[in-house]
Amino acid sequence: MKYELSGTVMQTVSIDLLPGETIYSQTNCMCWMNDSIEMDTHTGGGLFAGLKRAFGGGSFFITDFIARGAGHVAFAPRFPGTILPIPLAPGQSLICRKETFLCAEKSVTLELAWQQRLGSGFFGGEGFILQKVTGPGTVFLDLSGEVVEKDLGAGERLLVHAGHVGVIDPGVQFDIKMVRGFKNILFGGEGLFLATLTGPGHIALQSMPIMNLAEEVARYLPAASNSASSSTVGGVAAASAVGGILGGMFGGGDNNSA
Repeated sequence: MKYELSGTVMQTVSIDLLPGETIYSQTNCMCWMNDSIEMDTHTGGGLFAGLKRAFGGGSFFITDFIARGAGHVAFAPRFPGTILPIPLAPGQSLICRKETFLCAEKSVTLELAWQQRLGSGFFGGEGFILQKVTGPGTVFLDLSGEVVEKDLGAGERLLVHAGHVGVIDPGVQFDIKMVRGFKNILFGGEGLFLATLTGPGHIALQSMPIMNLAEEVARYLPAASNSASSSTVGGVAAASAVGGILGGMFGGGDNNSA
């Protein structure tokens, strides 16, 4: 397998496969492929495997891209970001967010990473469902915005807004800590909780969580209608508008109105 990364803000990864080689993806992020690639969509190990993956925030089905000749296939994330190609040794694992997995060689396993601490699962937010990828093989992970990588020493702690956590080594302990101080909670705008990452281990942080982008765009939307009964309709319209704006910025939906 050979690969090439293209682009800066909206990257793609183009992968050349030898006959018989396979790469798989759990999301609809395939861009193009030649006619030597055969697609095979399945649950990735039966009903239970699909349910576990769906429970972890992934898709129930995965798609194999199998080279029947000299294969070529390309993938791209759905939002601006950075693609990280990471070669994993046999038995080597990484913990990543559910939305960071782009594609991987068939030898790489993808599974739910169970939270060791109950608070991490409850207060990390719905977007902080973790998955584990294990080698051997190369996995392609997609982080939103730019990537900042750090090595934490034994016992070293870093407090991070949960949305900025991208990929961590399994040895890094993840927990949730409440923000101290009434004024910080009320006026700080950072939420009630921060993620606590404790070393040793390597971490990769992302600069632009998608939820932050969506919230920022929502601030500039027109105010909802005055009537109380229209508040729900206004919320739906706002969500639709955010989707339309993001679609226009990052991949263009259909602009024709009925």
